[in-house]
Amino acid sequence: MTAPGDLAHVLLSPAQMGAADRAAASAGISVARLMEAAGRAVAEAVMRRWSARPVLVLCGPGNNGGDGFVAARLLRAAHWPVRVALLGSREALRDAAACAAAAWAGPIEVAGAAALAGAELVVDGLLGAGLSRAPAQGLAALIEAINASGLPVCAIDVPTGLDGANGQCPGVALQAQLTVTFFRRKPGHLLLPGRVLCGELQCADIGIPAAVLEPLGARVWANDPQLWQAGFPWPRTGDHKYRRGHALVIGGAQMLGASRLACLAAARTAAGLVTLAVPSSVWAVQAGALTSVLVEALGAGGQLDAALADPRRNAVLIGPGLGRQPAARAQVLAVLATRRPCVLDADALSVFAAQPDTLLDALHAGCVLTPHEGEFARLFSLAGDKLGRARGAARRSGAVVVLKGADTVIAAPDGRCVINDNAPPSLATAGSGDVLSGCLVGLLAAGMPAFEAACAAVWLHGLSADRLGLGLLAEDLPAALPGALESLARLTDDPSASSSLSR
Repeated sequence: MTAPGDLAHVLLSPAQMGAADRAAASAGISVARLMEAAGRAVAEAVMRRWSARPVLVLCGPGNNGGDGFVAARLLRAAHWPVRVALLGSREALRDAAACAAAAWAGPIEVAGAAALAGAELVVDGLLGAGLSRAPAQGLAALIEAINASGLPVCAIDVPTGLDGANGQCPGVALQAQLTVTFFRRKPGHLLLPGRVLCGELQCADIGIPAAVLEPLGARVWANDPQLWQAGFPWPRTGDHKYRRGHALVIGGAQMLGASRLACLAAARTAAGLVTLAVPSSVWAVQAGALTSVLVEALGAGGQLDAALADPRRNAVLIGPGLGRQPAARAQVLAVLATRRPCVLDADALSVFAAQPDTLLDALHAGCVLTPHEGEFARLFSLAGDKLGRARGAARRSGAVVVLKGADTVIAAPDGRCVINDNAPPSLATAGSGDVLSGCLVGLLAAGMPAFEAACAAVWLHGLSADRLGLGLLAEDLPAALPGALESLARLTDDPSASSSLSR
């Protein structure tokens, strides 16, 4: 990815954010200045979201607490009733955080459950994003008390207890209604359960120059059209169906709707021509159900020789409705042997559960795997957070991996990762994954590279579902794709609109 959106949508780990702070300081922007800007951003966000009310600002011993002291001072200056409670001793504060505390003219209470009395809003400046272990017992008790109180919470950077690197919680964590972060978002803001714990997320500009990003070597982004729309395969004057690409979908003799959904999505998204190849026993059913898709019968025993003979069939999808009979393994390996761009989904993955290395060793750089968590576990013995597991799977397989879910992660073998956050809960319905795989093979057929095609397909899939709203069925999604494509087309003229359309 080399698009301008790379810098706008990059996600920084807590360590990288620390490096950005240090780079800003080297450029003459002091930590105190950044802290003042951060605290001001928090105070302004609180005043936009809530009416004036008694506020308890909880401050920790680090710079996150310093941001809290600044926010408290500015809220009091705006005539809000504010109290401050500190985790630890004031003497332990250092540098800019100590200066921010010194500028607070009011009393400082002890951060504990008793401090919640009389508060109607909590500002959480206890811990920063770099948490890697469960909160200690006293802090855990405070977090539990805040959650039990039902008080609204504005978190500074991340809710206390959340690891900003991966969205995980090693122990108990605060539930915030609003989280204000700075400069760039972190993976933990988008990955679950972090995304839910953050509530509404706002990212404030506090004066760190974008120039500090390049040396950080960040390889994780939030999915956005600015990352891949320059290479999107729009129809052009003079195109014909074969120039647009010919997608081949290999179907099975069961769950016939799965392959039909995939075919329709491929045709709607980008492919100029789609062929569904199925066992002869179901050819009549499938041919009668599809009008804009070619349907042909496979050879005896599911042989793919004839289906794969035409080189114009330049991208292949196999898996939806395939079945897990032994012949399916041979079909998948036959597709891989052509070295054509391909998507492996559903049964094409699960059929190798007993011998995953047979599949993984046959993959190539033009492959995209689209497992949900269960299918992923059948292929990869990888532990840890979702981002790390997806990245490890892509590295092991040498293919692009789309680890599906409400926080889908798309990982490339070279370490690039994208986290998608525009998928509504209504997508949790049978058949929606088949539509996604169809979108993806359509984009591959039209010439889009595997990683970018995966990112685009996941984004379009999410937007289509969002436009449909509640009560959608998977069969509604292909018909919603044209509207999503129209929205995407508008972004090419107005890139600034991407955030509102994709979230």
